[in-house]
This record gives sequence, C-alpha cells and structure tokens, in this order.
Amino acid sequence: MTEVAESSPAYLVGHLAPVAEETEVLDLPVTGALPQELVGRYLRNGPNPLPGDSPRHWFTGHGMVHGIRIRNGRAEWYRNRWVRTNLLEGRFDVDDTARDRSVTPANTHIIEHSGRLLALCEGGLPYELNADLGTEGPRAFGGRLTNGMTAHPKEDPVTGELHFFGYGARPPYLTHHRLSPAGELVHSQVVDVPGATMMHDFAVTENYVIWLDLPVTFDLDLAGRAIPYRWNDDYGARMGVMAHDGEPAVRWFDIDPCYVFHVGNAREDAAGRVVLDAVRWDRDTFRAGWSRLGGDGHTQRAGGLVDEFAGAGRSTLHRWIFDLAAGSVHEQEIDDRGVEFPTLNEKHVGRDNRYLYTVAEQVDNSKADAAIVKYDTITGVGEVHALGADRTAGEAVFVPAADARNEDDGWLLSIVSDRTGKSSDLVVLDATDVTAAPVATVHLPRRVPTGFHGSWIPDAELDA
Repeated sequence: MTEVAESSPAYLVGHLAPVAEETEVLDLPVTGALPQELVGRYLRNGPNPLPGDSPRHWFTGHGMVHGIRIRNGRAEWYRNRWVRTNLLEGRFDVDDTARDRSVTPANTHIIEHSGRLLALCEGGLPYELNADLGTEGPRAFGGRLTNGMTAHPKEDPVTGELHFFGYGARPPYLTHHRLSPAGELVHSQVVDVPGATMMHDFAVTENYVIWLDLPVTFDLDLAGRAIPYRWNDDYGARMGVMAHDGEPAVRWFDIDPCYVFHVGNAREDAAGRVVLDAVRWDRDTFRAGWSRLGGDGHTQRAGGLVDEFAGAGRSTLHRWIFDLAAGSVHEQEIDDRGVEFPTLNEKHVGRDNRYLYTVAEQVDNSKADAAIVKYDTITGVGEVHALGADRTAGEAVFVPAADARNEDDGWLLSIVSDRTGKSSDLVVLDATDVTAAPVATVHLPRRVPTGFHGSWIPDAELDA
C-alpha cells in the first residue's frame, strides 16, 4: 500500500485511499457458489486521483471503474480502468473549463442505456465506455446536451425512456431532459428555480418528476475551491412535483430544511398522492460530513476519524407524501438508523415498491457494525446483514432473478472492504434473506477503494 503522510485528508487513507495502477486478473477465487443466472458485469465507479495528486475534495478525484465479469458460475476477470476524460488527459483550455462540459472527472456512476455504457458525473457530459472498460469519449447526443447529466438518471421501466437533468452555477440553473429508448435526446425543458443549488438526485413516477430544491447552494466566496457549495440557511427548502412534459407548471411544497443526496424511489398511491422515499440529512449532519469531505476547505486528517459521512447526527430513511389535491405535504421518518445509498429492484422505478436496500455506516461516530439493510417500506422494518465494525460496504445493487415472482427474488451485489484498506470482496447476498450468510464471495485480487455507484450489466445488454 502506498504510504500516506500523516497530514493526508481522510479520503486518501484507509478504505478510501486511491490505487496507483490499472490491472487485470483472471479466474478469481470464489467462496460459495455464484448463481448460474449471473451472466454479465458488475461495474462500480468512484474517485481515484492519479498518483501524486491530492484533490481538495473526495468528490473530485478522477473516475475509475472497477469491473468483475461473471459467467457460468465463475468470476472470469477483475479489471480497473481510469475513465480517460479530457480532464484526466489535459485536453482542454484552462480559460474555457466553465463552458466545456467534457471537462469532468466522470467519477460517480456507471449505467447502461440503449446498449451504451455511460460513466457519469453531474458537472459534465457522460463518457461512453466499451465492454472492456476502455474510454470511447464524451457524449453530447448530437450536440444537443449542453449542460451536463446527473449521475442519477431514472429509466422508466415501462417506456424505456431515460429521465435526467443538468444543473449549474449560472442560468439556466436546472434543465429536465429525456432520452428515447434508442438513446436520442427527445426532450429538454428549463425548470425555473431561484438559484444554483447542488441538486444531486431527483425522482420520477409514472406521470411526474420530483425536484429537490434544497439549501445547499453555490457560493461565489468559495470560487476556486474544489466544490463551491455550502449550506445556506437563507435559501429555504422545497420539493416540486412536475408532469413529465412540464405542463402544468411545477407544484412546489415547502418542507423542513434538509438535504438529500440519494433518493430511494417515488410512486403514486391509490389516492393519487405522490410518495417519495429518500435519505434525509439535517443541517448539522450535512455540515459536519461536508467539512470532513473537504467541502468548506477543511478536511479530517489521517490518524483520526475516517468515516466519510460521520457527523453530529444521522442520515435516515424518510418519507414525504404530497397531496396534490389539498396542496399539502406530510413528512415522516421511516427509521432512525443511519443509512445511505438506497437502491431497489429497478423494474419498480417510479412505481409501487415494497423494498429498499441501504448501507448502514458509522455515521453517528458510534462503534456500530457496518451493514447492508433491507427495508420493508410498508412496515418500516429493516433486516440487517451485519459486516462488523472493521469492514465497510459499498452500495448494494439488486439483480432480479430470471423467474422472479416477487419483487425481492434476486441477489444483492456489494463490494465490501476492510476499513484499513487491506482487501476487498464482491459479496453476493440472497435478497429474500439478507440476514443469511452470503451466497458467494468473490475474493478480489486487490483492494477496491470505497466509491460511489455501480450497476449490474447483463451480457444481453452489451456486445458480450
């Protein structure tokens, strides 16, 4: 492991520390039995600065995609590749970076849409990768996309359309987009908001888009820092419900001040109300976590606490119910456990879902075990797969079984690492019983830094 100076920020040490090279290893050892139905690639993106670089925020390291190919009950290969963006390669004009949306680390998520792999980061254009994780280049959909693409697009499971948005520090602050199932940009519409907010995620239902206009805003006084956004008590907090085509105008609902990094799901209930489940951060939790990440110019140093989202409180699974007829919103906490990175069976995006899968971390500075938690959103009960205080879990990606009869018939895939950064495994859980021992554990040939988001990409969706 590369030695890191005592003064290094937390996101350069332990399980967050970057790796220094690309590699490929074949025929990985497996404990247990990989399901024969798993035929494809598990891909996970995250920040990984080049050797010698020291970004000023965890979120700004160059994107690196880690991949495990599974077929015929075998883990055929592991490989990792930097997303070779114009930023990484230095192919840009320094004076034009504010307008050149290809200047992005592409480090937050990787998805498949219309047969293409897209590495995403909300500040810029998506970068297309090939099936071997080589970089093909930025994609602007025929030049029509000019303001970037969120790392959390939502594919409608019925229509196949991909909803996404772009935001920025200058007008237009927010724009809604849709891609056709064939990958053509068919809709773009400016959404009127009063200022530049850090809108990381959003939600869709069968008929609506839900916007998160929350009090983390662009601050000109932080210009020149890695991410010039901070909590702003004066901005207010609201969520908006808008029809897919933008007509009629957005219905805005004032809510208690908070921030949301990640949405679980949204749906319309039998009474016509819109229900949103997401992970809620209060002000103190956000400000403490943002400080440790480097968001206000300060970072937690090596030798101290390295919990990447540790704060004064907890980020908890929360629900907002919007009554469009009455013009009111009701808020409630689903559970008081500290969690993040909610996922679901994506066949239920924007529709009724019963289950969400989250990652529990030591976000309250306690010694509680890290865990993968399966929530029943009807009862609020969370079933726990405990990992221990010395390990950390990445986002748990749901893979449906081919003959699924129930929403949770399938598996959860998560990269689990030693907190000191010694080793990593790809853990496969039976989603119907997350409390049980793993179905299989793929022992990776190197540690994988804790990162952000990933996807299971079946071979049928790519040229195998």
